[in-house]
Formats: sequence, C-alpha cells, structure tokens
Amino acid sequence: MLKVCDDWPKEAFTDELVSGKYWNDFSVNAKAAAAELWRVPDMLEARRKLEELIESLAVKKVVAVGGGELPALDHLYDELAKRTELYTDKFDIARQAPQADLGISVAEFGVGETGSVCVDTYAFESRVVGMLPPVHVVFLDPAYMVRDVETAFEVIEKVFKSGYMGFITGPSRTADIERVLSLGVHGPSRFIIMAVEQGLERQVH
Repeated sequence: MLKVCDDWPKEAFTDELVSGKYWNDFSVNAKAAAAELWRVPDMLEARRKLEELIESLAVKKVVAVGGGELPALDHLYDELAKRTELYTDKFDIARQAPQADLGISVAEFGVGETGSVCVDTYAFESRVVGMLPPVHVVFLDPAYMVRDVETAFEVIEKVFKSGYMGFITGPSRTADIERVLSLGVHGPSRFIIMAVEQGLERQVH
C-alpha cells in the first residue's frame, strides 16, 4: 500500500518526540471527543473484541487496510474473514467501501493534547475505509504518542515529501443545522481506537 513513510517508527520517531508517557492525556482527550478507547494486551484480545463487535452489530461486510505491513493484523484479518465478508485488496475496497458496515485501519501515532490519531492516508484505500463505513476501528500502539499538535508536525516533517496525512479526533460530527450536534453525518458515527500493547510489530517490504 502506498504510504508517506513505509516505517514511521524507524524513520520519524525519536525518544525526544514520541513516548508512551503522553498516553494518559491522550486517553482523557480521546474520550472527551467521543472516541471509544479499547486498550488490550495483545492481538488475541483485539480479535476477541472485534468478533464481539461484528456479532453485536450484525456486520456483514468489512473493508480493512494495514495487513501488508503488520503480519499479526494480516493474520487477524484471515480469522475475521471466516465470520464475515472482509476485503483488503485496494480495488475491492474501492468497490465495497460505500456498502461496508465496518472499516479498519492503522494509526501511526496519537496526540496527547487533542486525543487525535495521525493516519498515513496517502493510499486511496486508507482514506475510504475511515470515511465511508458507519463504524471505524483504528489500531494504535499506545507507546507511540506525542505531546501536542506542534510535535506531531515535527514528526511528520521528518519524512513527508508528498501525499496525504490525516488527524482523526472522535467520530464525524457537525452542528451546522440550528447548532444541534449530530454524529455520523459526514463520516463514521462510531470511532473506536484499538490500542494494542504487544503484537503490532511491522514488516517493511
């Protein structure tokens, strides 16, 4: 999958800028923005949580990215495909995303100040999985946190040459009509951050 950076931890992260010590701020601010935060110890528990979500929502169709760089996530997708229709090919995603019930993607890091996640959205498929389905789950390593938005741009600046990046802060929301807050009008009505403590090691091709 086309990305701004193939290996963010290796090429963009330094101990001075990226640290798990900002997790508490991130957690508080993400929840304040109406994001659902699921912190799990490993990919086995992440799979269990996703299976519960699929069953509770009667999910029939899933579009997902990130398996190519994260072997454990690729394996998880193989398992989920036994329970529901799951599409990871970019052309299949383009066709199926408008009708999908669930989109799954990967965040590069979180921002403590705002509770946002930063997503490498250079590839078309990485954009639509987080925009078109009504529920979006994003995988995140809780050790990859920055203090604030200014620091986030310092990190991005290290590797950005062309493409697209995105910051996601909670589910889609608008208050354009009579100043009444509505969720899910321009994107997902539920945004779930799956913070996995172990198992999100990358495999760069």
